Amino acid sequence: MRNKSYAAINIAGLAVGIAVCMVIFIIIQFQTSFDNFHTKKDRIYRVLTEYHHAETGSVSYGKDLPFPMPLGLKTGFPQIEQVAPVFASHDDQLLLPGDNGVTANEFKEQHGVFFAGPSFFKIFDFPLLAGSYESLKDPNNVLLTKEIAEKYFGDWRTAIGKTIKLRVGGYIFEHGTDVLKVSGILATVPPNTDLQLKIVVAYGTGFTGSYLQKSTDWIQTVPDFGCYILLPPNTDVENFNQQLRGYSQKVESPADKDSHIIQPISAVHYDAEAGNYSNKTISHQLLNVLWLIAAFILLIACVNFVNLSTAQAVNRAKEVGVRKVLGSNKSQLRIQFIVEAFLIVTSAVILAAVITMFALPSVGQLLELSLSFNLLGNPAIIVFLFTATIVVTALAGFYPSIVLSGFNPVNALKSKATANTLKGVSLRRGLVVFQFIIAQALIIGTLIIVRQMDFFMNQPLGFDKDALINVPYRVDSVRIHRMAYLKNQLMTVNGVQAVSFSSNTPVENGNDMWSPVKFNHASKEAGFKAITKFADNEYVPTYKLQLIAGRNLQPAELTREFLVNESLVKSLGLKKPEDILNKEVSIWDDQIKCSVVGVVKDFNDRSFQHDLAPMIISTDVAMYNQAAIKLSTTNMPATIQSVKKIFDQTLPDFVFEYKFLDEKIAGFYKQESQLAALYKIFAAIAIFLSCLGLYGLASFMAVQRIKEVGIRKVLGATTGNIVYLFSKEFIILVAIAFAIATPIAWYYMHQWLQAYAYRINISWWLLAAGGLAAIIIALATISFQAIKAAVANPVKSLRSEQAAEMPFMNIRLQLQFKTERPDVRFCYNTHFKYCIIF
Repeated sequence: MRNKSYAAINIAGLAVGIAVCMVIFIIIQFQTSFDNFHTKKDRIYRVLTEYHHAETGSVSYGKDLPFPMPLGLKTGFPQIEQVAPVFASHDDQLLLPGDNGVTANEFKEQHGVFFAGPSFFKIFDFPLLAGSYESLKDPNNVLLTKEIAEKYFGDWRTAIGKTIKLRVGGYIFEHGTDVLKVSGILATVPPNTDLQLKIVVAYGTGFTGSYLQKSTDWIQTVPDFGCYILLPPNTDVENFNQQLRGYSQKVESPADKDSHIIQPISAVHYDAEAGNYSNKTISHQLLNVLWLIAAFILLIACVNFVNLSTAQAVNRAKEVGVRKVLGSNKSQLRIQFIVEAFLIVTSAVILAAVITMFALPSVGQLLELSLSFNLLGNPAIIVFLFTATIVVTALAGFYPSIVLSGFNPVNALKSKATANTLKGVSLRRGLVVFQFIIAQALIIGTLIIVRQMDFFMNQPLGFDKDALINVPYRVDSVRIHRMAYLKNQLMTVNGVQAVSFSSNTPVENGNDMWSPVKFNHASKEAGFKAITKFADNEYVPTYKLQLIAGRNLQPAELTREFLVNESLVKSLGLKKPEDILNKEVSIWDDQIKCSVVGVVKDFNDRSFQHDLAPMIISTDVAMYNQAAIKLSTTNMPATIQSVKKIFDQTLPDFVFEYKFLDEKIAGFYKQESQLAALYKIFAAIAIFLSCLGLYGLASFMAVQRIKEVGIRKVLGATTGNIVYLFSKEFIILVAIAFAIATPIAWYYMHQWLQAYAYRINISWWLLAAGGLAAIIIALATISFQAIKAAVANPVKSLRSEQAAEMPFMNIRLQLQFKTERPDVRFCYNTHFKYCIIF
C-alpha cells in the first residue's frame, strides 16, 4: 500500500506473463491429449502408404490406401487382433422421410460421416448411450452421435429405429440413395480426437459393400480410405513394418515401388505430411516454439520484478539499516524479502487466473480449439499454478533479497547507499537488453510470418480464382443426365459468366487422385505419379488456364483425350511442349489410354508448401462432383440466389451449398493465419511487458537523478538536453538488443520458411523495421518521465537533494535563516560543497 505504483507494475507484469504461460500450457495440454483416452492406445496403429519418388529419390507418406488392403492384412497377418477399414465421406446429404414418404427435412454434413464395422469400436473407445456396436455387422444400419440425433429428431432417445436416407458425396463411386436404420446412439465424441464421428454407417452399406470389399485394385489409393489395426502386446513394430513392406511388393505390380507401413496412433495428430481425418495437425516443433515463447515471456515479467526491486533498494536502505541495528541478520532479511515477493507473485497468479478465464474463449475461437479453464476438472492447471508461483518467486525474489539484505547498516543509516553502490547497474542494463532481444525477435518473426501470408494470398496461381464459386453435388445417373440442362439454365442467369463441371478445382490440398503414368506405348511406368483431374471442355476457359500447345478438350461424356501440364512434359524428359502432342499416355495400369491433345501452362495445383506436380486433365461425366460458376462482381448476392433457385428446381432433394474459391485457398493456410495472429498477440505482450519494466526503471532513474538534472539546468541545460540525456542510455540498450536479436530471428525464420516450396526472401528492411519499431516504442515509453524530469523546477530539486544529504544541518540552518535572515538562501554548486549567498 505504501508503494502503490511499484506494486501495480510488478503485479500487472507478472500477471500478464503468467496468464500467457497458462494459456499456452492449456493449448499444449489439449494438443498433446489427442486420442490418449483410448484404453488400448499403445497397441493401436494406422496403415500408411509409403510413396517412393523415383525422379527425386525421396519418400513421402499418405493416409490413403488401396481397396484390398484391409482384407490383405487379415489374410496375410493373422497375428493382428483387429483390422478396421474406415472410409471418411464428405459433402453428404441426409434426408428425413416424412409420414407420407415425402422428404420432411434435409441436412448436409461436410465432414463426420464414416463407414466402419464393429471392429472399429473394438479398437477405439467411443461409448454407446443406446443400441449395439454389433448392429454394424449388417448393412444399412447406422450409429448417430447424441448431438446429431438431437439435430435430426429433436430427442436422441426417440431416434432408435428411425430411418434416414443417405446420399454419399464424392466422385469415386456412383451409387443411389441408401435407406439407413438408426441402430445406436453414441455419446458425445471428445474434442481431442482426430476421429470426429457424427454418423457411422455400417461398412458394407452401398458402395462399401458392392465395390470396396470386392476390389482387387492395388494400384490406386483412394482419398480418405484408410485402415486401423490393433496389434498384440509387445509386438516388434520395426519387424512388422519390414514384413508389411515385403507383403506390399509381393501383391502389387512389380513396377509399383510404393509400399506400406504402420504408424502408432500417438503420432497421428503431429503428422502434417500424411494428414488425418480432422484435417488438423500440429508439429512437435511448433509445440516447442510455444513452450519457448511462454518461458521467454515469463522471464521478461521476472526481469521486470528484478529490475524494479533492485532499483527500489535505495529507498529501502534505511529500513534495512534499522533492522540490522535492531538485531536482524541476513537470513532473516532475505526471508522477509522473499515472502514479500511471494505475496506479490501470489496476487499476480490470482489476477492471471482471472485474465486466463476471460481470454481463453477468444483464444479457443481464434485457433478453433475446445479450450477450457477448469480448476476442479483439470488438476494439471492447479499443479501449473502452484509450480508457477514457486518458480516465479524463486526467479524474481532471490536476487533482490540478496541485494537488499546486503546493505552496510552504517552507510544505510547515513543515506550513503545509492543506485551506483548496489553493483546492480550493469545487471539491470543487461536485463533490459535481454527483454528487448526477446521482444524484437518476436516483432521480426511476426513481420516475416505476416509477409509470407501476404505472399500466399497475393502470389499469382496461374488461374482465375476471383468471383468464382464451387457448388458440390452428388454423382448419380439421374443427375448426370440433367447436367447439360443445368448448365444451360445457369448460363441464362444474369451475372453468370461461365459454368464448368469437374472432379476438382485447379488447386486442392489433399483431395487429388494420383496415377502411375506410362508414355508412348512403353512397357514400364515412367517412375512418377501424376495428379488426375476430370473436367469438361469449359474447365480451361472458366478458370482461365493458359494453353501453350495444342488445343482444348472436346465435349465428351467419357475419357477420350488428355490435357497435360508443363511439369508432366518435363518429367518425361521432353524438351518442348509440342513434343508430347498426339502421343499416347496411359494411367491406372493401362485401364485408360488416350492421346495428348494439349498442354496447359503450369499452375499451382496444391498449397505453396508443395512444388508443381505432373498433371492430367480429361473428361468423364461420372467423375464430376462439383460445378464451378464464374460470377460478375455486380449484384453478386442476387446472382447466387438465382443460381440456388435453378439448382433446387433441377436437382430435387438437393441441399445447395457453395464456397468461393479464394476462401477455399485461404483455408489451406488457416493454421499459418491462426499462428500469425497468435504471434502478433505474443509480440504485443512481450513489448508491453518490456515497456512496463522500462517505464518503471525510467521512473526510478528520474527520482535518483533529480539532483543531477537540477545542476544541469542551473548550468544552462535545455529541456531537449535533459530528454536526450535520459533517452540516450535506453536507446543504446535497445540498439544492442537489436544487434543480438536480428541474426537470431533471421536464422530461425529462415528455417521456418524452408517448409514452403514458395517463400519470400527475408529483406533487410523487415529486420530494420523490427528494430525501428522497438526504438520508437522505447522512446514513447520513457519520454513521459524524461520530459517530466526536464521541466521540473531545479530549485525544488536541489532543495530536496540537499535535504536528503544533510538532514540535521539543514534543519538547523533553515531554522536560523527563517528566524534571523530571511534574505539569505542556501544553494549548491560545482565548486563548493555548500555556500551561503546573501
